[in-house]
Amino acid sequence: MEHWNQQLREKLQQIKNKTGRASKIAILGIGSELNGDDAAGVLVIRQLIDHLHSLSSCSPNRCLFDCGTVPENFTGVLRQFMPDFVLIIDAGSFGKNPGSIVFTDFQDTDDLSFSTHSLPPSVFAGFLVKELGCELNLLLIQVNNIEFCHPIDPRVISAIETITEYLADLLAEF
Repeated sequence: MEHWNQQLREKLQQIKNKTGRASKIAILGIGSELNGDDAAGVLVIRQLIDHLHSLSSCSPNRCLFDCGTVPENFTGVLRQFMPDFVLIIDAGSFGKNPGSIVFTDFQDTDDLSFSTHSLPPSVFAGFLVKELGCELNLLLIQVNNIEFCHPIDPRVISAIETITEYLADLLAEF
């Protein structure tokens, strides 16, 4: 099986080849800071904004969104941006070691566990694909503990840092 970063790079290259221009990319971080490892998605977005030394989370070809636990509140700004590709970063339980990272199609997430969402990610993702005509994938980080006020597992922190570094470099290319 390919590694998540190779899969993501290939997906962005396919979209760039298909559109014949620089792709418009939206990255959504989802999660709750109050529930331990569940904060992973939002922390990636915050660190990515800091890492890019950007005063704004949006540019002509990319938008970064800290969605908290209600990503559906961002559909209006996503409609205005009209991305070619949406990447949702979230914590989940998919039976791997804590801090493991998986790149997956939203349609393959029905059997995964997500604790803090008002809508299942597959429902929200399906809506975005239909509404925006974009491609969409999820980048998931395996949780260890999502109890209220529990600290984030060091392996999850390492995954957050790995994803942040990789995305910063990747966004510079695309």
